[in-house]
Amino acid sequence: MTITIYHNPECGTSRNTLAIIRQSGEEPEVIEYLKTPPLREKLVELITAIGMKPRELLREKGTPYAELGLGDPKWSDDQLIDFMLAHPILINRPIVVTPLGVRLARPSEAVLDILPNPDIGPFTKEDGEVVIDAEGKRVR
Repeated sequence: MTITIYHNPECGTSRNTLAIIRQSGEEPEVIEYLKTPPLREKLVELITAIGMKPRELLREKGTPYAELGLGDPKWSDDQLIDFMLAHPILINRPIVVTPLGVRLARPSEAVLDILPNPDIGPFTKEDGEVVIDAEGKRVR
């Protein structure tokens, strides 16, 4: 079984998501998308599979979003995808692909919905937030 994560190791949410996947017993294919951005066809495929519009996948914080004026509704979906390809940091992360679906794992525990083995036992995020308690119950 193949699980793929489009990962940014500098992002806490991405690191937590990767840890959840690994705790589920899977070793995913890790694509550091800032070093190896997806091709246009793949990015369009991911956006479609997630069920989002390109604008919804844009990351604002820590990106050139404001400088590029991407909040302006004049930009078409194709143009927004062009911006994401030119500036991969604009792609919100992490995106996870499993045989059960594709998700933008924000928050990181959203990945549990598409993991083949979501019963991972207790899990606490880097910041101390408990995601799954000692009894194995998801904390919401």
